Amino acid sequence: MIISWKKLKVHLISILFAVGVGALAGFLTRNGMTAFEALKKPSLTPPSAVFPIVWTVLYVLMGISSAMIYQSDSPGRRNALIFYAAQLVVNFFWTIFFFSLRAYWFSFFWLLLLLGLIIGMVVTFWKINKSAALLQLPYLLWVVFAGYLNLMIALLNRT
Repeated sequence: MIISWKKLKVHLISILFAVGVGALAGFLTRNGMTAFEALKKPSLTPPSAVFPIVWTVLYVLMGISSAMIYQSDSPGRRNALIFYAAQLVVNFFWTIFFFSLRAYWFSFFWLLLLLGLIIGMVVTFWKINKSAALLQLPYLLWVVFAGYLNLMIALLNRT
């Protein structure tokens, strides 16, 4: 199967955009990593090196998935892309609230908003392109896990 340059370009731009949003969030919160390392964390917390790898993979999947939706002719495309953009914005700000502002309880409830938006995105993607929706399941699961970590950090580090 040969992919046209136009389709490939849309995929590349979508991937670079999603990864860029994640990279910008990481850059803006890089100073918060020292404080994060000093926190009491639950035993299921992965090593710090795992997070950028997982997030990069998830952002690539987001980019691929959003490109698939963008290239569809579905009348639901606009709504699906609004969910995509909204969850990306909420995801971006969660990183700032959690790592830079250290607002762990606020971040947990913000993450619940993100989870709702991801579910909405998956549902709208499913109606258009099942493969695009399935590509978002690792993201959905990771954010559920991130919710557990966020909640436990909030509980373990009450001051």
